[in-house]
Amino acid sequence: MKDLLKYRNIGIFAHVDAGKTTTTERILKLTGKIHKIGEVHDGESTMDFMDQEAERGITIQSAATSCFWRDHQFNVIDTPGHVDFTIEVYRSLKVLDGGVGVFCGSGGVEPQSETNWRYANDSKVSRIIYVNKLDRIGADFYRVVEQVKRVLGAVPLVMVLPIGTESDFKGVVDLLSMKAYVWDDSGQPENFAIEDIPADMQAKAEQYRAAMVEAAVEQDDEVMEAYLEGNEPDIDTLKKCIRKGTIDLAFFPTYCGSSFKNKGLQLILDAIVDFLPSPLEVKPLPEVDDEGNETGKFAEAKSDAPLRALAFKIMDDKFGALTFTRIYSGTIKKGDTILNSFTGKTERVSRMVEMHADDRNELDSAQAGDIVALVGLKNVQTGHTLCDEKNPATLEPMVFPDPVISIAVAAKDKANAEKLSNAIGKMVAEDPSFRVETDEETGETILKGMGELHLDIKIDILKRTHKVEVEVGAPQVAYRETITKPVSDSYTHKKQSGGSGQFAKIDYSIEPLQPGDGFVFESTVVGGNVPKEFIPAVEKGFKLSIDRGPLAGYPCLDFKVTLTDGGFHAVDSSAIAFEIASKAAYRQTMPKAGPQILEPIMKLDVFSPEDKIGDVIGDLNRRRGMIQGQEPTPGGVRVKAEAPLSEMFGYIGDLRTMTSGRGQFSMEFSHYSACPRNISDEVIAKAKEREEAKNK
Repeated sequence: MKDLLKYRNIGIFAHVDAGKTTTTERILKLTGKIHKIGEVHDGESTMDFMDQEAERGITIQSAATSCFWRDHQFNVIDTPGHVDFTIEVYRSLKVLDGGVGVFCGSGGVEPQSETNWRYANDSKVSRIIYVNKLDRIGADFYRVVEQVKRVLGAVPLVMVLPIGTESDFKGVVDLLSMKAYVWDDSGQPENFAIEDIPADMQAKAEQYRAAMVEAAVEQDDEVMEAYLEGNEPDIDTLKKCIRKGTIDLAFFPTYCGSSFKNKGLQLILDAIVDFLPSPLEVKPLPEVDDEGNETGKFAEAKSDAPLRALAFKIMDDKFGALTFTRIYSGTIKKGDTILNSFTGKTERVSRMVEMHADDRNELDSAQAGDIVALVGLKNVQTGHTLCDEKNPATLEPMVFPDPVISIAVAAKDKANAEKLSNAIGKMVAEDPSFRVETDEETGETILKGMGELHLDIKIDILKRTHKVEVEVGAPQVAYRETITKPVSDSYTHKKQSGGSGQFAKIDYSIEPLQPGDGFVFESTVVGGNVPKEFIPAVEKGFKLSIDRGPLAGYPCLDFKVTLTDGGFHAVDSSAIAFEIASKAAYRQTMPKAGPQILEPIMKLDVFSPEDKIGDVIGDLNRRRGMIQGQEPTPGGVRVKAEAPLSEMFGYIGDLRTMTSGRGQFSMEFSHYSACPRNISDEVIAKAKEREEAKNK
């Protein structure tokens, strides 16, 4: 049996370009997992094994590997930083016990760091903070620590101080042992010496150590009392207190270094062992019923308990579908039959592998605490629970946001059409934030995603990985519709010519709700004018209609229908008659209720050099952007703003032109808001054109 106390399931997450993948490469080298370090900028890193990742120098899908340090096993997941792929971060954090948040020493807490930090807070993941790239111009460890407090509202527990800055950065002072770790210039991670703290840093080190000890002893009343009586705790006691505080999310041990120059990483590996929780030390995952309510039972990290595992990622490769699975309790053996509690179907585990990026080691069994890939499961999707068929259960599922942008694609010829549908099926299984629809009338395939880059990469994967030739339409915004005023109305459906008749009469009111309330149906009918058995049919008729709004055919949000009265015929009334009546009632009344078009508003974080900030803000204003704040950074200014998605297509090209290639931005969906009249008229006119083109 494996000792679960010596397991660490960890993720490395950060803003794009903060150095996550480089950090992961260094961890693998230090732990002896790889012998040659592959650089991201050369397109050779171990964890970025997709063509698209190597070319763009960014991580697109999370990769998993395992390695050993101080006889502890680390299961490491390297996640993407780009905002369009946050879903990868979200689902990885969901199954991890601990994380390393990497921040750039000069860029600091960047927009994507905030999103990822929020996800980690939601999933209650213990973290250590690593301020990377301290060898870069403009790097400032102390400024980043202040930003963590101010921007993330977190409590960083400073564990090391940097020796030297920018190009003179050569090591760190470890506040636990009060020793200096100094690396030479060979670039080899093992070439360091442990020395006395430089004289000019002694006072600062003592000041920071006192603050660290004070925060740590608060975690244990006995240690606290002894400390107040003047007894300094020893290193083991301090570590125990820091571990408790880290697991309880009271604070986040904070380290610094330079992954690229191989300086400071041993202390981070030690911190993962010393402070991040094992599978036995995190709160067990609750089991839920069919409605999603907690049952009071938990998936306890015991290998002899009933099987409870969560599929958190599907990946297609040359050996078949790989289902990345975190086992929370119980054991899976090769040849076992397991139940997917979502589909109610059983699956046979024919092969099971431990992943190292895209290499694999065959396994015969895996137990609670393990992260493994199951090969060849048929009907499993992200978020499904795999469990013991004799003792079924469902774990808390994952919730994914709706896409905000779509493009139409068509296969170039018949040979590609079949390949296209197979490829898209695999891609949808892999990425829950990527959706596909077929337009019934035009036959076009509509791809929907979280942003331009997201869809751009999907098209690239279609063309290169799946060898499908496609023609791509212009990006389309996912507009919505809603209503602004209440209306009371009545509708009678009668059909009495030939055969059995149909009759249904409904009196109802439709009223707007607050944004985010969705569709609500209520019946206040008394006295049986609409028999009880027909009321669900009325609700169904309205529910089936909300996908087509009255103005431009976009889905309709946030309104309530109240059935107040009606009438029926003893022979001619039926559920279908009432369903038809409510569909017609929707078409009759919605145009009277002050309908309006809603557009997706995006949250923007734009970085610009200081001398170009006027142009950038002027351009955002032209795009109907609302500036929410500006913040000076070492290299320029960060602008926070909100702007409609429809105005942001192609923005990266314009931003680079305005800033001579130095500007950057990130964007994520914020909320829906009413369109201005002129935009709304355009959207409606285009919808009419499309309708007419279909009807020709």
